[in-house]
Amino acid sequence: MSVSIAAVERDTGIGKDTLRIWERRYGFPTPGRDAFGERCYPLEQVEKLRAIKRLLDQGHRPGRIVSLPMETLTRLSQGQTSTPQKLSMEPGGGTDLRDFLDCVQQHEAEQLRRRLNQAVVALGHYRFITDLVAPLNGMIGDAWMRGELEIFEEHLYTECVISVLRHAIGNVPQAQQQSRPSVLLTTFPQESHGLGLLMVECLLSLEGCRCLSLGTQTPLPDIAKAAQAHQVDIVALSFSLNLNPNQVFDGLQELRRLLPESIAIWAGGRNPVLRRRPIAGVQILGSLELIPGQVRDWRQHQRS
Repeated sequence: MSVSIAAVERDTGIGKDTLRIWERRYGFPTPGRDAFGERCYPLEQVEKLRAIKRLLDQGHRPGRIVSLPMETLTRLSQGQTSTPQKLSMEPGGGTDLRDFLDCVQQHEAEQLRRRLNQAVVALGHYRFITDLVAPLNGMIGDAWMRGELEIFEEHLYTECVISVLRHAIGNVPQAQQQSRPSVLLTTFPQESHGLGLLMVECLLSLEGCRCLSLGTQTPLPDIAKAAQAHQVDIVALSFSLNLNPNQVFDGLQELRRLLPESIAIWAGGRNPVLRRRPIAGVQILGSLELIPGQVRDWRQHQRS
């Protein structure tokens, strides 16, 4: 089975032009041709391209890794892993993040959900997101890239975390929530990953923000219409590694043109373009831990 170059671009976040350049320069990938003469790529090459993209985002240079065999790429990825293994849940005690990974690999969905709910109670909403879910997401992603998780297992993990986070958001006391800033949360049409968006929504709710989520994959004109119809103060967007950096950059520029200056744009996630190319009129959420401070800065600016 093989997939088109457009599908590879969407799946890996590596642009079509880059794929063609690597083909000429490094001899990889080596696509075939479909009935129309267009490039098509075997699934094993797509898997290797995912591994290469992840290492590029960790700072590796394409000239050093594109031509390497998959086994070497896997070892490089394992050597880069810095996810903390232990998380303190109570004085004198702790839990191993691999326990959650084991639940996923052993298909123990209810056990995973139970452990996650227990962690919310033990850690509180803020630490649950920053100290557990964020590093665990990285661990799950690394395991998937090394072939230790199937796609359906990664999806199961994501759905379990989403259900727990939605319940946690519903339990944020209403008295703690203020009217401003009001924040609209969504993703671009090409971005189907919504877990990061939900993590941000939970943290914003804890800070007393009024949140309105459109879910994922909202067309840019509709984001602008919704923001103005609901008179929000901020549009917050999440971008995963899978999205083409050019789509992120161009889309944010277009959205900035569509929105009045009074509505701020906050962009966050793991897509590297957010840190490499400044975008006028767009505030980058550097990390989840910085969100409370950014909310305070917004409120202070409104008062001044």
